[in-house]
Amino acid sequence: MRIRVSGFVSIIAAIAAVWTIGIVLHAPAPAPFMITDALILCSLAVTAEVLSYVLPRSATGTIAFIPYLAAALIVPSWPSVIGVVLVKASVEIVQRRALIKGILNLSAHTLMELAAISVYLGLGGIGFHALTRSDLISVTRTAGLPALAAFAVALMVNNMIVHVAIALSTGRPLKELIQEHQRPTAGIDIVAIPLVFIFAWVYVSFGAIAAAALWVPILGLRQVHRTNLELEQTNEELLELMVKSLEARDPYTSGHSRRVQQFSTTIGRAIGLSDRQIDEVGRAALLHDVGKIYEKYAAVLSKQDKLTPEEWAVIRDHPEDGAKLIATMTKLRALVPAVRHHHENWDGTGYPTGLVGESIPLAARIIRFADTIDAMTTERPYRRPLSEAQVRSELLRCRETQFDPAITDRLLASPLWSTLFAPSTHTTTIAPLGAVVNRGRPDSRRSKLRIQA
Repeated sequence: MRIRVSGFVSIIAAIAAVWTIGIVLHAPAPAPFMITDALILCSLAVTAEVLSYVLPRSATGTIAFIPYLAAALIVPSWPSVIGVVLVKASVEIVQRRALIKGILNLSAHTLMELAAISVYLGLGGIGFHALTRSDLISVTRTAGLPALAAFAVALMVNNMIVHVAIALSTGRPLKELIQEHQRPTAGIDIVAIPLVFIFAWVYVSFGAIAAAALWVPILGLRQVHRTNLELEQTNEELLELMVKSLEARDPYTSGHSRRVQQFSTTIGRAIGLSDRQIDEVGRAALLHDVGKIYEKYAAVLSKQDKLTPEEWAVIRDHPEDGAKLIATMTKLRALVPAVRHHHENWDGTGYPTGLVGESIPLAARIIRFADTIDAMTTERPYRRPLSEAQVRSELLRCRETQFDPAITDRLLASPLWSTLFAPSTHTTTIAPLGAVVNRGRPDSRRSKLRIQA
C-alpha cells in the first residue's frame, strides 16, 4: 500500500514539476510589479496555512486557497505558481511534515494553481491589472465566468489528488472519503468562491494594505468555522469513546457496533436512502447497544451460561436505556426512535413496545437487519460463521416475521448485498458469553431464527 502511495505521489510531483517548468519557459515575461504582487498575495496565505483546521480522520484543511487563487486572477502566469511553491514548501518544512506528505501537499497546491491559471486564460480571462474598468460589477461581467470555472476546476484538482492519496493509504473508498471530508467544509467553500474574486478586486483597486485588512475578517470567519468543526469532531470522538467503553465491558463482542454501523450504511445505500438518511442510520447503528453501558448489564454480559428469564428481562431493557441516554444529548435526539426500537420485529413480536410493520422507524428496521447479519456471520465457539447463501436463506425465512419484506427483497436484489461478506469484514470470534447475541427468547420454541445482538 505504501508503494502505491509513493508511486502516486511521484507521478503527481513529476506532473507538477514538468508543468511548472513549461509555463516558466514558454509564458511571456511578466512585469516586475506582477512578480511582487504574486509574492505578496501568496505570502498572505501563510497565516491561513499556520491556522489550519482539523477534518475527520486527522486530515487538515485551510483557506489558503483564497489568496492563492486571487493571485491566479491578478497574475495568471508563472510568478503566482512560484509564489505558491515557495510559500507551501516553506510551511511544510517549518511544520516538519513527513516527506511524502509534504511532497503531496506541495504538488497538489502547485497543480491547483496551474489548473486555475490554465482554465482562466483558456476561457478568455485576463489579469485584473489589464482590466480598464475597475468597478466590481464591470470586472465581474468581464472575468466572472472564467474565474468561476477556474476556481471550480482548481479546487476539484486539489481535493481529488489529496483524496486519492488518502484512499490509497487507507484502503477506504474514494467516494466515502470525499463525502466525509467535503461535508464539513462545503459551506465555507461556497462562501469562499466569491471572496476570492472580491479579494483580488480589492487588491488591484485599493492596494496590498486594503487586501491585508480584508484578510483579517476572512481569517475570523475561518476561526469560527474551525471552532465549529472541532466541536463536531469532539462530539464524534466522544461517541467513539462511549462505544469503546461499552465494548470494553464485553470484549468478546468488540467491534460489533462498528460492524453494525457498516452494515447499516450499506443496507441504506442498497435501498436508495439519501446521504443524509444514511448518515443518520449509521450514527444510530453505532449507538444501538449503548444502553448496555449501565452497570446492571455487567453480570449478564459476562455470564457464559444460558440466561434465566429474569436475566433475559434485564437484557430487554437495553434499547430503552440506550434511548434515554442519547436523549440527554441535543444533537442525538433524532436517533432516539431508531435506538429504542432496533429490536422490534415486523410481525409485532419484538420489544420494547411490540410495534408492527411500518410503524417501526425505518432506521430501526435497517439496524435490525444489520444486527442480525453480524450475529450470523461472526464466528462462535459452537459454530462457524454462516455463509452468504445461508444468511440469504435465513433472511428469506424470517421475511415478514422478523424483517421488513420490502427491505429484504431490495437488499437481496442489490449488487451491494455481496459486499456485506467481504473477507475483511469480520475478524472477531465470539466466546460463549456472546450467547446474549444468540440466546433468543426463553420460549424459543416459537421463534424461527431470532438471532439478536
